[in-house]
Amino acid sequence: MSVYPIGVLFSCSGSYSRPAEQGYSGALAAVADINADSSFPFQLKAHHADPAGNTDRYAELCRDLIRKAGARHIVGCTTSWSRKEVIPVVEKLDALLWYPCVYEGFEVSESLVYVAACANQHLVPLLDYIVPRFGARGFLTGSNYIWGWETNRIARDILTRSGGSVLGERYVPIGDTDIGHLIAEIREKRPDFILNNLIGDTSYAFLAAYRALGLEDPAFLPENRPVVSCNLCENETTRLGKNAAGHYTVSSYFRSLASEENDRFAARMSASAPTRVADAFFVQAYAAVVMIAEAIRRTGSDEAHGVLEAVRSTETMTPLGSLRVDRSTNHVSLCAHIGRAKADGDFEIMHHCRDSIAPDPFLTATPLDRLYAGIDNHAGRLRVVR
Repeated sequence: MSVYPIGVLFSCSGSYSRPAEQGYSGALAAVADINADSSFPFQLKAHHADPAGNTDRYAELCRDLIRKAGARHIVGCTTSWSRKEVIPVVEKLDALLWYPCVYEGFEVSESLVYVAACANQHLVPLLDYIVPRFGARGFLTGSNYIWGWETNRIARDILTRSGGSVLGERYVPIGDTDIGHLIAEIREKRPDFILNNLIGDTSYAFLAAYRALGLEDPAFLPENRPVVSCNLCENETTRLGKNAAGHYTVSSYFRSLASEENDRFAARMSASAPTRVADAFFVQAYAAVVMIAEAIRRTGSDEAHGVLEAVRSTETMTPLGSLRVDRSTNHVSLCAHIGRAKADGDFEIMHHCRDSIAPDPFLTATPLDRLYAGIDNHAGRLRVVR
């Protein structure tokens, strides 16, 4: 029986190891499920490399996975910095990077398959939900790298073009937990909501400090001034507990989504690892491996270009739904559900997206002037239109 190597490139140590571990676990869970399914006439073998959060190591380790382990498909990377380090390697060595993490957009590569949402599939629907309910005066935070910069730039464009405003835009180095200055400025400026593009330990410290502020001043409780995120998942909120409760996240997947397919998937994952939390990052990495395996089954080879053509030509059933890779962008269409975190780490689904959103990574077909109803430019608040 043929054995095909799969590269798994995630930092399971370092300052953003919690979300990265989800990608790692999702990829390995899918490999195990494929290998246990007798309908596949081959086996997959996962080869993991851990850059430990060091951006400079991603390219080297990706090169080793391709040249030494023989992997033609790399499932991995969490940050946009790491992804951009890997792209030249897979382009040069005729491999494919399957990127399972939400990102800011404005990128397309023939050697990369984007299995998670870009800005028109996460940030735009998040603001469409939040602004009419809380107000159009935002405070933007971010880790000091591409994800934070670009996502906040898009948010600023949307808010200012739509009659709102940005009261502050601040960045913190990845891993830095000294965020008292952010809390002080938010307290002074009193925005309607805070867009949180911090990652890892920095995000967790911020949410803990913001909860303390809310306990001191009820004006900053989440029902009054929420923190909203595009990249906060159950693996993190389960550990954060009350620090995340009441705040909002947009995602293509929540484990609390009600469907027979999701119930079966969640039960299967729980049976194999009862304490595991399978969140969106987990599921997106899982879906990437399933797409690779189904394409190998159809083509009889793991050759990168053939696999890419197969996933462009045929839909693949995954826990995210039926996915086909868009030929012009190498992205997939995804739903954008809005969840509000509960104290137990699960999410209450506030908006259930029934129709998937086509990818628009360069925002050429997505209006940024959202024309939010009922903006009161004098008060800076919105009148909720029912």
